[in-house]
Amino acid sequence: MDANIDLKKIWNKQETNVPKVEELFSKLDQFKRNSLLKLILVNLTLLLTILCIGFIWYYYKPELITTKIGIILCILAMIIFLVPYNSQWSLLSTQRTEPNSKDYLQNLIQLKEKQLFQQTTMLSNYFIMLSLGIGLYLFEYVSKMTISLGVVVYAATILWIGANWFYIRPKIIKRQQEKTNNLISIFKKLSKQLEN
Repeated sequence: MDANIDLKKIWNKQETNVPKVEELFSKLDQFKRNSLLKLILVNLTLLLTILCIGFIWYYYKPELITTKIGIILCILAMIIFLVPYNSQWSLLSTQRTEPNSKDYLQNLIQLKEKQLFQQTTMLSNYFIMLSLGIGLYLFEYVSKMTISLGVVVYAATILWIGANWFYIRPKIIKRQQEKTNNLISIFKKLSKQLEN
């Protein structure tokens, strides 16, 4: 079977009420642009956060080793999160190809696999390391507070981490997966039509 089949021609021959191929590729391009913008913003945010944490370490010169270990764990968590996250760059930054190839479907499937790995394994590792780092970092400063204030600080920190883990993270993952799955299902339908 020829790898370069005119998807545009086949797509437009359909009698069902489906979007035109130009709209489909436009949606895909918009999805890629939005995902690329998100990737850039996450990189900038985490790199600025790393710089701020480094500045705090340099300027305030923590005394306890737990504080230093906490800072290192936080920075390491962000770096470990960014390395595989940036592997999506090559899939998102590729220029639009002609709509007569199956590259779009393969790119989307690869992107979904990378996102799934990022959303499960890497995000879990990130949250665990970041939580431990914040807990160790706070120890030096909480130890100088009254017990009741220390409990409030740790409770608020645990509450914030829990809200991110159990509420915000699942909503973001679900929204991202819905967008990717929607595009993949449309391109799979198109590929099945090619096989018939």
